[in-house]
Amino acid sequence: MNTIQNPPSAESGQKDSLLGVSQRLPPANLQAEQALLGALLTNNRAYDRVSDFLTGAHFADEVNGRIYDAISRRIEGGQLADPVTLRAEFENTGVLDSVGGTAYLAKLLTSMVGIINAADYGRVIHDAWIRRQLIDIGQDVVNNAFGARPDLDGPNQIAASEEALFKLATEKGQDGGFQSFDRALADALEIAQQAFNRSGDVVGLTTGLRDLDKKTGGLHPSDLLILAGRPAMGKTALATKIAFSAARAIMEEAREAPADAKPKGSVAIFSLEMSSEQLATRILSEQASVSGEKIRRGDLGQKEFDRFVQVSRELAQLPLHIDDTPAITLSAMRTRCRRLARTKGLSLVVVDYLQLMRPSVGSKAENRVLEISMITQGLKALAKELSVPVIALSQLSRQVESREDKRPMLSDLRESGSIEQDADAVMFVYRDQYYLQQRQPKETSYDSQDKYQTAMEEWQRKMDLAHNRAELILEKQRHGPTGTVHLFFEGEFTRFADLDMVHDA
Repeated sequence: MNTIQNPPSAESGQKDSLLGVSQRLPPANLQAEQALLGALLTNNRAYDRVSDFLTGAHFADEVNGRIYDAISRRIEGGQLADPVTLRAEFENTGVLDSVGGTAYLAKLLTSMVGIINAADYGRVIHDAWIRRQLIDIGQDVVNNAFGARPDLDGPNQIAASEEALFKLATEKGQDGGFQSFDRALADALEIAQQAFNRSGDVVGLTTGLRDLDKKTGGLHPSDLLILAGRPAMGKTALATKIAFSAARAIMEEAREAPADAKPKGSVAIFSLEMSSEQLATRILSEQASVSGEKIRRGDLGQKEFDRFVQVSRELAQLPLHIDDTPAITLSAMRTRCRRLARTKGLSLVVVDYLQLMRPSVGSKAENRVLEISMITQGLKALAKELSVPVIALSQLSRQVESREDKRPMLSDLRESGSIEQDADAVMFVYRDQYYLQQRQPKETSYDSQDKYQTAMEEWQRKMDLAHNRAELILEKQRHGPTGTVHLFFEGEFTRFADLDMVHDA
């Protein structure tokens, strides 16, 4: 009699697959570990070939790892590390009891194949460690997907997994530590050499604004820059101008490179307030000199539309990426920046604006000020980790409006907390024309026509001086001077540009 057996379910197949994986032995090469330790004990100079990438934690056998750490301590302390000098330490601690005592050191000496192969042994050990870490990350992914972390939903699990992979890819098990002063001097000399070789005053990434570049030397890696201002001052327009100029500079640098070269970086804009379409329209309006209002209404002539299309085709080649996720968390932003850095390269991050952000998943702050402090600290950490400048836009408190002089100060930063402390530079956008328009004299406020006429003439004089002018007040800069940069602002196209103070009519 024939019997029909039910096929295994997908769930049971998955469990069998996971069981098969768990029964495999983790990647390890104990022979390489013993050979390396034997080489180190025979000739301490072999340590120099592995010390920059290998630690005791990378060894699969814990005893071998502790022996390596003991050898490291003695060599870095200027002492000899061999079976004789290490014998007392290991006898007192009992580290070698599980492997036969100090006789194990003699066994290591016989395992040594050749001192010249020490670096190869070290790389084999390190590679096996990376593979074990990948297995651990994979197991965490599976366990979390099955519900081990109910506090993490699917998207946050993806973010956590990407963060773990990125950390493994970049750090490779190496913790941060001291850097020798001669290395720091070499890095400083390289930066100075770049400045000397370049024409002009720009060492970092250009902002597209001549006078701002002169004061700052451009945008520098690891810097957090705060760009603040009251509503309608043009914060987003200025940040967009800087982002566009940086992207264009990256593209031009790639064009000067060999034909098969690609841009070495890209610009990321996190637009929490405006959609990507609105932001793209602003850039198009500025570059095509077509009013944004006309674009929204569709009130374009054929020539304007043709110019609009032509400019859009040219801009499509720029290494510019826009993420318009509202209320994005710091952890999600960090994950997306890491991904972009890994896949396309990353040269600049712009955040519009930080008061609309949320802190990382799982972190809680007692109040809004501490929450903003956590965000700015996270943005500064992101700038250092990815070695890119980060520009974060910020709102100002309303106390600016209560003063006669409306020019902002550091104390005006909204929910400031540690904003001014964490930032390497703080800049304020100010347009006197905006406030002057609100102060236009009213005839009913004067008891005579002559007084009204005099007030109007004075007001018009001030308006003429402030027309199409903006001030970028560099209130704080860790690495350079502060002061005011005068800019040209064309409201019709929301466009900032350099202001010619010499030939201005």
